[in-house]
Amino acid sequence: MSTETLEKRDGFNSKIGFILACVGSAVGMGNIWLFPYRMATYGGAFLVIYLLFDILIGFSGVVGEMNFGRRAKAGPIGAFGEAAASRGEDKRKIGQLIGAFPMLGALALAIGYSVVVGWIVKYTCGSFTGSVLAPADPAGFGAAFGGMASAFGNNGWQIVALVVTFAIMTLGIAGGIEKANMIMIPLFYLMFIGLAIYVGFQPGAADGYKWMFTIDPKQFANPMLYVYALGQSFFSLSLAGNGTVIYGSYLDDKTDTISSAILIAVFDTLAAMLAALVIIPAMATTGAVLSESGPGLMFISLPYLFKAMPGGQIVMIVFFVAVLFAGLTSLVNLFEAPIATLQDNLKFSRPKAVITIAVIGLVVSLCIQGIVSDWMDFVSIYVCPLGAGLAGIFFAWIWGKNAVEDEVSKGHGKRVNSLYYPLYKYLFCGLTMVVFIAGIAFGGIG
Repeated sequence: MSTETLEKRDGFNSKIGFILACVGSAVGMGNIWLFPYRMATYGGAFLVIYLLFDILIGFSGVVGEMNFGRRAKAGPIGAFGEAAASRGEDKRKIGQLIGAFPMLGALALAIGYSVVVGWIVKYTCGSFTGSVLAPADPAGFGAAFGGMASAFGNNGWQIVALVVTFAIMTLGIAGGIEKANMIMIPLFYLMFIGLAIYVGFQPGAADGYKWMFTIDPKQFANPMLYVYALGQSFFSLSLAGNGTVIYGSYLDDKTDTISSAILIAVFDTLAAMLAALVIIPAMATTGAVLSESGPGLMFISLPYLFKAMPGGQIVMIVFFVAVLFAGLTSLVNLFEAPIATLQDNLKFSRPKAVITIAVIGLVVSLCIQGIVSDWMDFVSIYVCPLGAGLAGIFFAWIWGKNAVEDEVSKGHGKRVNSLYYPLYKYLFCGLTMVVFIAGIAFGGIG
């Protein structure tokens, strides 16, 4: 890539802005509607194994993808092409073609995710008006959600979600994405901390805490504990060979990616724990059992639960505003890879690239509303793990040891430990294949 091109690329103004943007990409629905369910199912044992995988994957995979993008100063297509060209310039095109896979995966995931964010926009607005709490029983809440989530049942709200997303992205990395995350991510944590404190004072909440942090040794003999903990950590850290790669491409050489990855993993885990500290004790206050995850938990069970709590409407407003911030910051990250691809490879201006992807995203997302669950399952089970695995292979195996260690060492103050390269090359790449195979075998583990 030419010096002229590098000078024209946007970037983050500060390390904290970069970290918050990465945290924003990682913190999403997996933290909110899946992690609490896993903890409710397996108790404290799940937290122990999840933290173990978070440490391993955060140190290897997150650091690796950041530095893959930074070394190439490009998104997936450019990074894969640069890695392949290190083995001969004639191989660049092959690398670029393979790099299109995780880039298209980011676009596909963003399109599906935008449907969910549209649901969140409607429920956020409905929390303020009180309409979300109008149904009288769980069946009524289910019917309300089902009617909205059916094909073409949420067009207007989804358009609003996409308009907000692309308005942020039009302003660029420093002016849009960084500033948006600097506002939304701290507010997300403050809101969830407030919710956790409020729920903690409700009668019966202690039973939820007891279950969350009780470690049953028998659970460690259950292989599914490890499968689900791995999947939760993998998807929660937003590893797919696209989003972390593109954000890494905007970094300067002075940024210590190792300390950045540690902070991202810590704050991502904190977000998941805060969600669990809100949802599990809240369920315990009514004697209910957390028996479902996904949209059913967030759009049916929780509204019904909050309806019965003192100050339920205020709780609902805070909850959905916080969730909306998490959804928007993730959506921005997912759309960035295809937008940057148009800028880097087709020389589109930023506004032209954003408008092009916006049109594609809007048209396709409106057409898949009735099949969004299957759409998201396909992308998360097949595309995301393969994208992460391919990124690991191209950076660690093809670009090689010197490239990896040289790049990771930048900004760190000393040469990276010799254990890092084999950890990334063998353990992380191996785990991506485990996630892929387990996802096929069990119909999804994230």
